[in-house]
Amino acid sequence: MASLRDIKSRITSTKKTSQITKAMQMVSAAKMSRAEMNAKSFVPYMEKIQEVTASIALGSKDVAHPMLTSRPVKKTGYLVITSDRGLCGGFNSNVLRQVYQTIQKRHKSSDEYAIIAIGRMGRDFFKKRGMNVILDIVGVADQPAFAEIKDIASKTVGMFADETFDELYMYYNHYVSAIQQDVTEKKLLPLTDISSSTKLTSYEFEPSAEEILKVLLPQYAESLIYGALLDSKASEHASRMTAMKSATDNANELINSLSLSYNRARQAAITQEITEIVGGAAALE
Repeated sequence: MASLRDIKSRITSTKKTSQITKAMQMVSAAKMSRAEMNAKSFVPYMEKIQEVTASIALGSKDVAHPMLTSRPVKKTGYLVITSDRGLCGGFNSNVLRQVYQTIQKRHKSSDEYAIIAIGRMGRDFFKKRGMNVILDIVGVADQPAFAEIKDIASKTVGMFADETFDELYMYYNHYVSAIQQDVTEKKLLPLTDISSSTKLTSYEFEPSAEEILKVLLPQYAESLIYGALLDSKASEHASRMTAMKSATDNANELINSLSLSYNRARQAAITQEITEIVGGAAALE
C-alpha cells in the first residue's frame, strides 16, 4: 500500500491539475461564445453572396466560367481545417481520420492528390506520414479575421484556376451545439452545385455577367473557406470546453478516491500505533 506521504502528494498534484483544467474550461467557454456569435453573424452574408452568385450564374445560360465547369479529374485537392493545439478531445482526430481514410481509398499515389492544411495539428499529421502537403498555414487566431486567411484562400482558388488540381474538397468540424460537432465534407470547387435556398432575385448588372463573375466567384469561394474556418473555430472551443470539463470531473473523482484511501491508511496507521502501545504496556505488566 502507498504511504500516507505518497497519497497526500498525489492528492495535492491532482488538485492543481483540476484547477488548471477548470480554468481552461472557463476560458474555452468564453471563446466558444464569441466564436459561435462570429459564425452565426457570418451566415447572412454567406446567404446573400450565394443568392447573388446563383442569380447571375443560373440566370444567364450563356455565361461560362472555369470555376463553374467540371473537367476531367487528374488531381484532387483537400483543404483540411484543424487546430494548432491539442487538449480538445476528438476534434482533430475525427477529421484527420476521415481525410486519411478517404485519401487511402480514392488514390493510389501521392501524385493524385494535394493537401492544403490550415492548423498545425493537420500539417504535422500529414507531413509525418509523407503525404503531399502543398500549402499550409498555422497560428490562426481564436477569433480570426478574413485578412489572416485571405492569402491561403486566394492561393487555393488560384491553384484550381491554374489546374494544379481539378477539384477541391474541404473537411472541417461543423458546429451544431456545445456538445455536438460533426465532421463535414464539402465539395468547394468546381461550383457545379451552386444554388440558393431562397427565391432568386432578378439583378441588373454592368458591364456584363462574365465580368462580374470573374470577380464574384473567387470571392464566393474564399468566403466559403472563411465561413468553414469560423465554424471550425466554434467547434474547437466547444470541444476543448467539453474535454476540460471531463478532465476536471475525472480529477475530482480521483481526488475523492485518493482522499478515501488516505483516510483508510491513516486510520490503519493509528490503529496499528494503538495496538503497539497496548501491546507494549501489556508486556511491561
